[in-house]
Amino acid sequence: MSLKDYEPRIAKSALHRREEHVKQVFRDQVAEAAGLLEVVLSAIVLVALLLSVVPLLQSLPGLLTHGNSVEVREFLERALDIVIGIEFIKMLAKHSPGSVLEVLLYAIARHMIVGHEDAVQNLVSVGAIALIFIIRKFFFVPSFGHKMPGGDLAPDIKEKEKEEE
Repeated sequence: MSLKDYEPRIAKSALHRREEHVKQVFRDQVAEAAGLLEVVLSAIVLVALLLSVVPLLQSLPGLLTHGNSVEVREFLERALDIVIGIEFIKMLAKHSPGSVLEVLLYAIARHMIVGHEDAVQNLVSVGAIALIFIIRKFFFVPSFGHKMPGGDLAPDIKEKEKEEE
């Protein structure tokens, strides 16, 4: 074989490496753009939540004077919607499985508190909440949060604190 036979292989290999590099740079830019959009979405949701607090506060005097069950239910629905929205923003900011579990927990709890469902649906909701707590207790991974279910710091957090000292 002559040198000319090896030349196309070298050129293809160099071209392939360059192409992979361009793809990686493009992937990184797309990921950065997605992260920026996520922050913008979080800001929009935060503004909407702040605006939704105003009607909640306006309904407060009505609860004190003649709080019937319909007004109380509407108040709880709005308040729990705001709490779920706050947890949603935290989920977008943290990117952890624990924050996802918290959003699910609040959403299920809201459904149980303000929803007028039958006994089977309430049982399923209780089972779902129990399952979330079982996942947190027995399938805990450090990314679920800073503290273990017993209140101790997660092992990876302890290691980080020791390294910082």
